[in-house]
Amino acid sequence: MPHPEDVALPRRRERFEDRRKERSHRDLLDSFFDRPTLLAVSRLINQGKIDAVDFPIATGKEGGVFRATAGDEFRAVKIYRIGNSTFHNLPAYAVEELRRETSVRNFAGLIFAWTRREHSILGRLADAGVRAPHPYGHLRNCLVMEFVGNAHGAAPRLRDAVLDDPANIYEQLVRQVGRMVRSAKLVHGDLSPYNTLLFEGEVVLIDVAQAVAADHPAARALLERDLGHYARFLSRAGFEVAPAEFLAAVGGDTLPPPPAAPAEA
Repeated sequence: MPHPEDVALPRRRERFEDRRKERSHRDLLDSFFDRPTLLAVSRLINQGKIDAVDFPIATGKEGGVFRATAGDEFRAVKIYRIGNSTFHNLPAYAVEELRRETSVRNFAGLIFAWTRREHSILGRLADAGVRAPHPYGHLRNCLVMEFVGNAHGAAPRLRDAVLDDPANIYEQLVRQVGRMVRSAKLVHGDLSPYNTLLFEGEVVLIDVAQAVAADHPAARALLERDLGHYARFLSRAGFEVAPAEFLAAVGGDTLPPPPAAPAEA
């Protein structure tokens, strides 16, 4: 039964909801756009990378992705939060890579290095023909890249998409991950249906900053784990593939096996 005040004053509840949404929106903006980040976004606008930031696409503890406008097209702006929580879940090999550029105690420096790293890897993937967001520029903790979607919204994650032809998705994954391994000489290290998009029937690989060189000692094990995530997802959709077959299809069987564990004394 509705509250009497809601019946007598229907606009009162609407105004409350408007204020609540406005307050939530303001809190979200404040959590990402501190003064240095606002200045970075302003410089990216002056550089012509974007015209304006429109609205958030996805947000989390480590950062957020916002849709932006650039002329008559859309772009995405990824903004990393500056703080130690961003690196709590990073694997040791990724932290080791960042140590080459800055101190692990310099959280801002780590974030800037991570942003540069993602921009560089996206460029490397583009050169190799891998379907991933095209990079347009970066500054501090802000990365400008291709918006994967259209005027109606961002592309869905693979895990949320309806698969009419899982065999076709498997073939696409083989093609894109294979190009990443063979041409870009990289292994993603954190692939799954969660960080793979499906746009206009094509898979798009995202969140690539933690990728490692294909000759890294951990590369093969990471690739096997990535492919396992996909294989389980495809199995639930009715498509089965053997791990060894999947690994060979993307060129992973040519990667050096993980080093053997030292024998116990």
